[in-house]
Amino acid sequence: MEKEIIISAHDLVKTFGKGANKVTAVDGVSLDVCKGEMVAVTGQSGSGKSTLMNLLGGLDKPDSGSITALGEELTAVKDTRLAEYRRRKSGFVFQFYNLIPVLNVEENIALPIHLDGKRLPKKELDDVLELLGLSERRYHFANQLSGGQQQRVSIARAIINKPPCIFADEPTGNLDSKNSREIISLFKRVIAETGTAVVLVTHDGSIAAEADRVITMQDGKIISERVRSF
Repeated sequence: MEKEIIISAHDLVKTFGKGANKVTAVDGVSLDVCKGEMVAVTGQSGSGKSTLMNLLGGLDKPDSGSITALGEELTAVKDTRLAEYRRRKSGFVFQFYNLIPVLNVEENIALPIHLDGKRLPKKELDDVLELLGLSERRYHFANQLSGGQQQRVSIARAIINKPPCIFADEPTGNLDSKNSREIISLFKRVIAETGTAVVLVTHDGSIAAEADRVITMQDGKIISERVRSF
């Protein structure tokens, strides 16, 4: 059965700086992301993996090339429409959690919904809290949570809008091995229960090995792609 492609990127190029300081962070990259798969993007620091994730997630625009997400050409839309795409169709998880310290767990999770001018039904919030094992922490603040718990909150916030794709940039970078494994297990559970895709940027080979596909970058290019054998 053919997989459903939700994001398709072709010949992406992204540069920073000018003249002698010009750096090509992404250099002619083409990549598809399918529904319900975990794609790990790995490589050394400076290889372009985070820049690629930012382009696919709509956090930045390429200098050239195209990105089609859910049938929409992202490189052709205005910044306001791109902001809507990020808010409604993408979820983001980062290494440093990015929780709002004055908001409790459930308020942090519901933030994307409220920013969109909507109200989050209590059952939807309860379901996400249960899925991420946070039901008993719903009124806690970030400084009352462990690193692993804070990352669970950031994952819950990323999936609350039921996005087709979650983009995770070094989500286990600040966690020990036990919590890292738990976070990857949570991503797999989210994929199984919601059908979302996960694009995971990591330098950790053991984390990358858990993905369905592992893409390795070097000097802004994809140098290898490996499909996990089950």
